[in-house]
Amino acid sequence: MVESLQDLQGLLTDPAAPIPYLGTLFNLVVAAILSALIGEAYVRWGDVLSNRRAFARNFVPIALTTTLIITVVKTSVALSLGLVGALSIIRFRTAIKDPQELAFIFLTISVGLGLGADQPVVTILSVLFILAVIGLRRLVTRRGGSDGENLYLNITSQAEGGPDLTDITAVLSRHCSEVGLKRFDATEGGVEAAFDVALTGLEPLAACRRDLQKLDPAMRVVFVDQSGLAGLD
Repeated sequence: MVESLQDLQGLLTDPAAPIPYLGTLFNLVVAAILSALIGEAYVRWGDVLSNRRAFARNFVPIALTTTLIITVVKTSVALSLGLVGALSIIRFRTAIKDPQELAFIFLTISVGLGLGADQPVVTILSVLFILAVIGLRRLVTRRGGSDGENLYLNITSQAEGGPDLTDITAVLSRHCSEVGLKRFDATEGGVEAAFDVALTGLEPLAACRRDLQKLDPAMRVVFVDQSGLAGLD
């Protein structure tokens, strides 16, 4: 028992091992390149209805910070325990609203973990393989045409006693392969709704617009390509 306590005390009091500067610099450079590549893949292949380019700018700092943390704490058990204690009192309050955002953040963190553990070859090959799978899946989905083009749809109707949510969703369901309600406001002055929809071409889009305006001829219908939203700075 005494020997075990002495061994544990020795682990906690041992000085941190020296960190190789050139190796660390190489890992940081690789982390920056891989995380930038992940960010570009997220912008091009992501389906999140948000400014994807602005969100992707966080990937490089996340990967570099994770690489630095793992590089430092792996040299000492005491530093590792200190990191656990520090993280236990830090609260991250920024909500991740879409699972796809979480998936790309985990991929970015895994880059930092792998390079911080000084495993550049495995990390590079794994990231390239994962991105290839994502890209291939995106290509197959587009060729199959089952999901269609993801669009942001905003509907505004100021007609008194105008269409309700049930009428609007019934029209969208006839023309769209996917319909996701993002926002719905109903007031005395009218109705305003936002949807994430998938359409397979221009003809279904035009038919959808016509049927929506049959509910209210003065209805304002706006379709926006999500890739356009992602390119905003």
